[in-house]
Amino acid sequence: MAHLIETMAYAGDTPWHNLGQQLPRKQPLEVWAQKAGMDWTICQTPVHYISERTGGIQALKAFEEQKVLYRSDTKAALSVVSSRYRVVQPQEVLEFYRDLTEASGYEMETAGVLKAGRKFWALARTGQHSALKGSDTVDGYLLLATSCDGSLATTVMPTTVRVVCHDTLTMAIDGASGNAIRVPHSTTFDAEAIKRQLGIAVSHWDSFMCRMKTLSERKVKTKEALEYFGQVLNSKSVSAEPRSEAAIVPHERAAKRLQALYEGQGRGAELAAAKGTAWGLLNAVTEYVDHERRARSQEYRLDSAWFGQGAALKQRALDLALELTS
Repeated sequence: MAHLIETMAYAGDTPWHNLGQQLPRKQPLEVWAQKAGMDWTICQTPVHYISERTGGIQALKAFEEQKVLYRSDTKAALSVVSSRYRVVQPQEVLEFYRDLTEASGYEMETAGVLKAGRKFWALARTGQHSALKGSDTVDGYLLLATSCDGSLATTVMPTTVRVVCHDTLTMAIDGASGNAIRVPHSTTFDAEAIKRQLGIAVSHWDSFMCRMKTLSERKVKTKEALEYFGQVLNSKSVSAEPRSEAAIVPHERAAKRLQALYEGQGRGAELAAAKGTAWGLLNAVTEYVDHERRARSQEYRLDSAWFGQGAALKQRALDLALELTS
């Protein structure tokens, strides 16, 4: 099976998905571009088609309303998009962090290319750090990701990593709205405007961690835990029609595994902040999504945990955990 991740680089500890090439810390962005496989550009050309003239002579004509995006290095086609589609280049993603790493204390941690170049991202540590009781520490990060096939708007979002298990969680403040900034590909990506807007979002770190502290202080009974995991797994997207046995069994298996992670088998489950609390419930879900949920490969798991169904499941788990404290 072809790898979903084309190339990836990281600094510091090996990422939870155990993928990529390790770099020394604080490397120039030019090194990151090379080692993360982001040192190429997205080229574009109108879609062409072959028409037949009188006498059987073929002619190549352009269809200006659509364009093909392709890699400058391999010439491999990436996607067919509207002529109005605004491209964000791989090196623009890294360049977004230049002043943040050179003057604001940020440090690049991972960057890479997914789906042969159709999606790419960079993740930097912000320097924000908080600890809940029992030395349960959480670090702040900033993720920037985009696509060139319409599968993902250019997205900038504060995210967190729980140090004890490397679980990731989007930093949300006001319920499901979160703090992600999304720029559709129908508009131009303005890095400076995003940073100005982001200043408001990043300033919410203390508010976010205050809510996580509240979760760590909310004691949970066994019945509540069972109901919580059931609600997390029964998302609104699930059909109201009765489920078949084939659908019920995996659901029940997942619920049992979440309960086991919560009750002590999870990384950090015995720490004071997590044991028997709503914070422990949330982290059972994030660990399950990031490390154990069925996926075709670690590459697919990463894509899901950050951008797909896994990310949605973690957001739902966060929303429901915060409801327990309201």
